[in-house]
Amino acid sequence: MVMQNPLFDHSQSTESISIVTKDGLAEYFSSFYSADECHHLFESLLRSVSWESDRIQMFGKLITTSRKVAWFGDPECRYTYSGVQKSPQGWTTELLQIKQRLEQKTGHFYNSCLLNLYHAGNEGMGWHSDDEKELDSSAPIASLSLGARRKFAFRHKQDKTASSLFLENGSLLMMYPPIQEHWHHALLKTQITIGPRINLTFRTIRLNT
Repeated sequence: MVMQNPLFDHSQSTESISIVTKDGLAEYFSSFYSADECHHLFESLLRSVSWESDRIQMFGKLITTSRKVAWFGDPECRYTYSGVQKSPQGWTTELLQIKQRLEQKTGHFYNSCLLNLYHAGNEGMGWHSDDEKELDSSAPIASLSLGARRKFAFRHKQDKTASSLFLENGSLLMMYPPIQEHWHHALLKTQITIGPRINLTFRTIRLNT
């Protein structure tokens, strides 16, 4: 059962929490990385990644966002988002280490990763589903948060049931199918002054055989 409009705050929890359990599963781990590990990873990714402004199609126009993005993956993992095709940068040693740790934790394989850099609380992501045709709909998406604590929300596409939580520094959110088919999710904006956040979403792209 999904609670109506709850706001979860599990900053002290070391166990997994089921956020969504109907029409898919969203599972939250508050401390996938320690505070020291988070600081190192955040600073390293901020400096080493070739960040680019995101471009999305909106009302027939190509819009450039303040949010910065980077797409990494195996060479054949091309990805089309909002009408714009992205070709992957090659894996860095650090991202491969994160990927390996995730695969050991989750028991799933990932061949690509979308990184988002939010500079402040007034940058977010509107309601959407990660259901692009290139994504393997049978595979989960692993979302790792580094930096500022941000509010994240789910909303059911049919009955509008909603569920929210705060994504902590070093936390992991797992989204299992068929959640993308039935739910939208969003990173909510805030007027509160907060620092930057880096989000890494590890995915599995379907490859042509």
